[in-house]
Amino acid sequence: MSVVVLGANGRVGRLLRPVWPEGCAAVWQSRSSQAGYSRCDILEEPYLLEQLLQGASALLCLAGSAQARTKVALRDHSRLAQASIAAAARAGVTRVLLASSAAVYGRAPSSVYEETVGLDVSEYGLAKLEMEEAALALGQAQGVEVSCLRIGNVAGADAILGAWQPGFSLDVFDNGTTPERSYIGPESLAKVVVALACAERVDPVVNVAAPRATAMGDLLNAAELPWQPRRAGPNAIASVSLATGKLARYCALPERAADPAVLVAEWRRASEPAGRIA
Repeated sequence: MSVVVLGANGRVGRLLRPVWPEGCAAVWQSRSSQAGYSRCDILEEPYLLEQLLQGASALLCLAGSAQARTKVALRDHSRLAQASIAAAARAGVTRVLLASSAAVYGRAPSSVYEETVGLDVSEYGLAKLEMEEAALALGQAQGVEVSCLRIGNVAGADAILGAWQPGFSLDVFDNGTTPERSYIGPESLAKVVVALACAERVDPVVNVAAPRATAMGDLLNAAELPWQPRRAGPNAIASVSLATGKLARYCALPERAADPAVLVAEWRRASEPAGRIA
């Protein structure tokens, strides 16, 4: 079993690599030359991408910036996905896992299922939805099984742990709680990817997160990162939780995967300098 990880030098890829499960080989792709990475421009060098995929069991595409704001950059999500699928088809790789996002649900409240239609979806979320639609159509046309992974917040690549700075503030509701969101730790995410790569068949769209939501304030407290409370505004959403029933068919994460202490521990193990691979 081997998986080629595209966009592996991004925030999520850098967290996955040190905690990648033993027993599953991985090839880590980067657009720039870096020690330990296979250099390839996904859009401009399709022949190199095809060579990179020779003999692989599956492809995981993490390429595409979550900070993209221009129309051109947002369209790159679809372009990168389609280039990955086309190269996989030429190389005989029949399974492609695409990193989508919980952003496709926008402001949808409470438990969110794969069939949930998003509300007030951001431009980034809409770009991911467009990517999903185009990718699934291309995969069907070229005989490649494509699965879009709607991933929750990845501990350490998120706006709470990953973007913490002194003076960080967080919404607090009148009942004293902080927003709850679906999270997943880097180790748990790596296990999920390998399980999906090995599965006999995977659904076209799968939510990827721990089985329950995590309070952001508890997460910061577990990491011993100080924060300032601010009163939640009228439009603040108390809880958004990705339903993970489909995911559990392939990789049943334990309830404790959502515990703040577990998430912080996974993040720190993935971030330790000794655990980093150059």
